[in-house]
Amino acid sequence: MRKDYKLEKRKYVIGGFIVLIALIYAFRLFDLQLNDERYKLSADSNAFLKKTVYPSRGLMYDRKGELVVYNQPAYDVMLIPRDVQPFDTLDFCRTLNITPDALRKRFADMRDRRLNPGYSSYTPQRLISQLSSQDYGRLQEKLYRFPGFFIQKRILRQYNYAAAANVLGNLREVNGDDIDADSYYSPGDYTGDLGVERSYEPYLRGVKGVEVLIRDARGRIQGRYEGGARDIAPVSGRDLTLSIDIKLQQYAEALMQGKRGAVVAIEPHTGEILCLVSAPGYDPRLLVGRNRGRNYKELTRDGAMPLFDRALGGAYPPGSTFKPTQGLIFLQEGIITPATPYPCYHGYINGGLRVGCHSHGSPLPLKPALQTSCNAYFCWGFKNMIDRRSKYGTSADAFEVWKKHLVSMGYGYKLGVDLPHESRGFLPNAKFYNKFYGEGHWSANTVISVSIGQGEILATPLQIANLSATIANRGHFITPHVVKAIQDTVMPAGLLEPRRPTVDEKWYHEVAEGMHMAVLGGTCRRAAIPGMEVAGKTGTAQNPHGKDHSAFMGFAPYDDPKIAVAVYVEAGGWGATFGVPIGSLVMEKYLCDSISPSRKYMEEQMLNTSINYGTAKR
Repeated sequence: MRKDYKLEKRKYVIGGFIVLIALIYAFRLFDLQLNDERYKLSADSNAFLKKTVYPSRGLMYDRKGELVVYNQPAYDVMLIPRDVQPFDTLDFCRTLNITPDALRKRFADMRDRRLNPGYSSYTPQRLISQLSSQDYGRLQEKLYRFPGFFIQKRILRQYNYAAAANVLGNLREVNGDDIDADSYYSPGDYTGDLGVERSYEPYLRGVKGVEVLIRDARGRIQGRYEGGARDIAPVSGRDLTLSIDIKLQQYAEALMQGKRGAVVAIEPHTGEILCLVSAPGYDPRLLVGRNRGRNYKELTRDGAMPLFDRALGGAYPPGSTFKPTQGLIFLQEGIITPATPYPCYHGYINGGLRVGCHSHGSPLPLKPALQTSCNAYFCWGFKNMIDRRSKYGTSADAFEVWKKHLVSMGYGYKLGVDLPHESRGFLPNAKFYNKFYGEGHWSANTVISVSIGQGEILATPLQIANLSATIANRGHFITPHVVKAIQDTVMPAGLLEPRRPTVDEKWYHEVAEGMHMAVLGGTCRRAAIPGMEVAGKTGTAQNPHGKDHSAFMGFAPYDDPKIAVAVYVEAGGWGATFGVPIGSLVMEKYLCDSISPSRKYMEEQMLNTSINYGTAKR
């Protein structure tokens, strides 16, 4: 009896396992049929073709409403490999003006998973990109002869002006990193590359749509499914209004023709960038269409580096454009008063150290020192600050105070402009010199060159222009930016929030007056504009690789500034040679819309003078 009981129990256990397995299978079948989308999608792929509908990309206008960037249609030849049936390849090649060998290579590249990681015979693949309108028209008429092929409409950029390429940017095909970082993208999509196209990509690109087409048993397209009821319409990207004045941009680029360097102009009270020139530049239309790859390669090989944005990424010794920062710091720290004089015997002479200077009166206080760009004045001020142990303790401690003031003025760190690839320049700290010279083994004389914008100090043209705007505003600046408005979007509340350096506003009036005197009767006399009060500061920066760099910063009108500008011309010599006239002409063009007859000679000179940099390939 006991044995029969065990057999009876085992029977129930086995039966339970069978029932459990049956339930698992039933649940799995239920899940596959009702919940799992994979088989449904596989079946749908036989009956439907879902075509991506690309949205219209947002347009770009300049500050005056001029259309700068717009769209034009482009067409890609697409196919679903498993749906392709034998076709007349010669007819296909004649239609698209390509050779059979070229067609075979395109098929091979499409199937190569190294070149096309997203390849699948079940999904749409791109065979030929960016057909011309003529090729598109011919293929459209014959498309029925080529089963499995279809045409995908895309959007390409077009430009009304051969200018501002460094500001606008361009489009490129997405790579694997783009696709991994953002689920919006699929292989073959385009994304913003450089400039505004990149930094405002989420606003410009819009939202993709979907068109659902129905196929017959042979895979042939029969029309739109349910008359388009299941289609999803694309949402166009948002238009941008740039702060750039495109006519001023063109003019400044013309003045920089044959030169290397940058011009940056800012509206002081808003921080809006009026022009942002990097020279040499290039026509943005070179990076559109089927020749984009070839043109891009040529631009990268050009030794003049036209793709490098010197206005944002170029880090240069600021030279004498740096002297206003020194006057501000010395005033704030109580090292000088506006009336404090320092001697200049054709330079700064202290112990065995000499820093040269040009001939002018001596001794002199701050404003005349700015007017004449006296090296000795700012060397003495720097020495009296850095070596004042009774106030700061050590030279290193004093140097850190000096540096913090400069950081508050926008030096040594990125300003935060709404464009990619901004450089921070370079501002050394006490640790830098402790490491190089040894702690306690350096003083003001050791690093005296930084007081006049030489030595280790590096700044971008944008930072120099921002200093000019800060002085124009008499003590504050707005973060520079190139986008003024976004369609149907409220701009960030903090965009126009003033940023105030650690120097009191009252001292900016002293420095501004010194810059005004420089135009009235100093190193910036060529910056004078008839009927207008102008302030300016020259810069002649030593260049270890050749002739000195020519720099200038200024603003106008003096009492109600509408424009602040910085110019930097590589190997341009004295600041008054190129920096001053180019900066002055840019200000006059913006404020007056034309150049006065008495200054036409200077305009012609700048438009027609080139600097010989030699030729180089990278």
